[in-house]
Amino acid sequence: MSTRGAVLEAPAEGRAESPEQRSAARLPLVVYVLALGTFLMGTTEFVVAGLLPEIAGDLQVSVAQTGLMITVFAVGMIVGAPLMAMLTLRLPKRLTLMLALGVFAAGHVVVALSSTFTLVLAARFLTAIATGAFWAVANVAAARAAGPAVSSRALGLVGAGAMLANVVGVPLGAFAGQAMGWRGPFWALAALAAAAIALIARTVPHDGGDAQAVSIRSEVTALRSGRLWLVLAACATTTGGVLAAYSYISPLLTDRSGIASEIVPLVLVGFGLGALAGSLVGGRLGDRRPHTVTVVAAAGATLLLLAISLLAGYAVPTIILVALLGFFGLGANPVLMALAVRFARQAPVLASALTVSAFNLGTAIGSWIAGLTLDTSLGTTGPAVVGTVIAALTLIPTTAIALAQRHRSAVAV
Repeated sequence: MSTRGAVLEAPAEGRAESPEQRSAARLPLVVYVLALGTFLMGTTEFVVAGLLPEIAGDLQVSVAQTGLMITVFAVGMIVGAPLMAMLTLRLPKRLTLMLALGVFAAGHVVVALSSTFTLVLAARFLTAIATGAFWAVANVAAARAAGPAVSSRALGLVGAGAMLANVVGVPLGAFAGQAMGWRGPFWALAALAAAAIALIARTVPHDGGDAQAVSIRSEVTALRSGRLWLVLAACATTTGGVLAAYSYISPLLTDRSGIASEIVPLVLVGFGLGALAGSLVGGRLGDRRPHTVTVVAAAGATLLLLAISLLAGYAVPTIILVALLGFFGLGANPVLMALAVRFARQAPVLASALTVSAFNLGTAIGSWIAGLTLDTSLGTTGPAVVGTVIAALTLIPTTAIALAQRHRSAVAV
């Protein structure tokens, strides 16, 4: 019997876990393995942010143009996540994850061998499609393995893999790229993805019988929930605001804050540590108070981006603000994913894919607009200003969802 309709049925706001639930809420090994996969995905998406000058110089394009590597990747995930979720819906999840990692590895080999910027962008787009497929399926697989009582925590851990990428993968990639050329990190990611295929094959359970029960029509028709679309709007604006600023954090730190380029990877570590902590804390609190987490995180990210815009000329405050931005700016993501799939009910795969698309739609739009501001009077502070405006918009859907939930709880009483 399929349990897809209750994959991510999160506890209501304020409901506390019993001691028995907490003791039984040990996350299975497969959740940690899937987090390793998202670590690779997060590293490749944002390693470019620490290598913009090196890539631009080698491929003879501007820094703003090089930023398109982030934008194109986001667009690929926007298209790839829901498209591949539907195309692979009847395939076993283990097979889908392995195929996605295979395409991911091949895309990185192409980037490492490319000598033209157009081919690099095409390979990034292909890699992003595979990344979107992996992420959407990994979210559902992790939540199902963990169970509904701790689904936000499981998704928080899977998301923490991407956040850990900002702590370890992105800074190491930046160091390696500066020391041995920007192509080195892409070769390394290709090799690690190939190794991860074997690990996925050994740990992710086969689910062929359940996959046969999936109905594409039920997935699509289940997307009529207004609350679901509010959550997707929040996914887009929260990530778009933060990553509009983060995508161009390197030139802000070096040109505006006066930080040496060799120190930039350490600042990225600070952002990554904040994001990692935020993902874990947000996922844990989100199982009990999801709406409080989403509203507070949105307000905090908006204020921090505004502070970065105003204080970018001061190195120490900017470094601290960037770390705090990681905590508040990305901490609510696992909660938003859990809410989206909860509201979609019998359509967890497509809902998960749509959250991936929404996150990356915000990233694509935010980083694109942010790149345009570099050539205006705002200069390198432009992306932070753009991020402030976009992040503030997150308060609209998150507040609406919280009020709607309060009304439904009052009616139920």
